[in-house]
Amino acid sequence: MKKISILAAAVLVMVGCGKKQEATTIHESDGRVEVVELTTLHPREIQREITLSSNLMGYETVNVAPSLTGKIEHIYVEVGDKVRKGDSLVRMDQQQFNSTRFAIANLETEMQRMEGLIQTGSVSQQQYDQMKLSLNQTKETFKFLKTNTYVQAPFAGVISAKNYEDGELYSGQPIVVLTQVDKLKTLVAIPESYIPQVKAGMSLSLKTDVYPDRVFPATIEVVYPTVDAASHTFMAKVVVNNPQGLLRPGMYVNTTIGLGKATIMAAPYSTVLKLIGANERYVFINNNGYAKRVTVEMGQRFGDDVEITAPEIVDGVELVTKGEARLVDGVKISF
Repeated sequence: MKKISILAAAVLVMVGCGKKQEATTIHESDGRVEVVELTTLHPREIQREITLSSNLMGYETVNVAPSLTGKIEHIYVEVGDKVRKGDSLVRMDQQQFNSTRFAIANLETEMQRMEGLIQTGSVSQQQYDQMKLSLNQTKETFKFLKTNTYVQAPFAGVISAKNYEDGELYSGQPIVVLTQVDKLKTLVAIPESYIPQVKAGMSLSLKTDVYPDRVFPATIEVVYPTVDAASHTFMAKVVVNNPQGLLRPGMYVNTTIGLGKATIMAAPYSTVLKLIGANERYVFINNNGYAKRVTVEMGQRFGDDVEITAPEIVDGVELVTKGEARLVDGVKISF
């Protein structure tokens, strides 16, 4: 009686082990069979988009560097000051400017006298023309000196740098730097495969980690006409209005470009396997009851799914979505 009990227990253990193994692999006389789950893939319509990272810049930045050397009499602004177009920024040494102004006054007096004398024939036409030319040249010099002695802001912006103090000798380095911040720009490098879709005037959106819940509308202003041979990308100039000043030059942003609707095939991201030591990605599909390994290209990701492309990935194909990690090409599968 004791021997019978031991034999029955052994049989139960063997049966239990057999059922546990059946959940993963079934051994048949002609080879192993892997138990898997399948999902039938169908095309789906998506909004095609790409997200690229870049840094913001002021739409315009000017180094305020007059064309005159000499002493800086006064700098009207400090770093961080907001200025309007035409506001005074710098006043240089006025000596040369004042001398030229006095010269113009003297030449204008002489010119009036010349106009009376030429009427009576007391001076030649050549003398008159030379005097007029000298006056006009001095006036042009005066305009140049005025612009470079009393330096004004060419556009509205903020002072982003200041390199001198009052009374210092100006030696060529910009006195101040003016940056436009009510409108910003960024240059994004876009893969060359998107050349047909990316056009000037397209609307897109910017996001930054500084304001995670906000989306800033932007526009592609310029699409550069050349492709970088090393990176196989082309540049696009993106412009974003910044009236509230929330964005700052130098900020890191993600630029999302919508490229229209597209019909694709997508699979769960977890089913796409990676070949060890290489960048090759692959999935397994059902090929008349046998696993077939298919190398795929991955595209845009949508939550837990990812776009995949390959000649074998067509409407109605059955993709292995559970048990794929145990498979090898050509193994028999059960589902």
